[in-house]
Amino acid sequence: MADRLTEEERQAILPALGAAGWGAELETDSLRKIWKFRSFSEAWAFMSRVALLAEKRNHHPDWRNVYNVVDLRLTTHDAGGLTKLDTDMAVILDKYAGTAEVQKDQTQEIECLCKSLHK
Repeated sequence: MADRLTEEERQAILPALGAAGWGAELETDSLRKIWKFRSFSEAWAFMSRVALLAEKRNHHPDWRNVYNVVDLRLTTHDAGGLTKLDTDMAVILDKYAGTAEVQKDQTQEIECLCKSLHK
């Protein structure tokens, strides 16, 4: 089992992840990021790559997908919070997401492309 990040480790890695759009959720001791892709197909392709990586690493995210939006959380459940497994996956997922738009304000309502098209 992986060990939870120490305060020093958090101070070293979380600012860079925050700058990339990852939000730290204190209640669940997790990292969260919301991506908006250009289409459902792009979102699905991203999720497929993430699923394969997660299976390979035996480390699975909590996520939600609505059309072109992927809302994803990383935490290590058996450790009870953030570990190096989570921060390492976050860095890789950012590469997988390519040029997808990031919704940095996670308090804002998430609006998928399908809602925008029907306004």
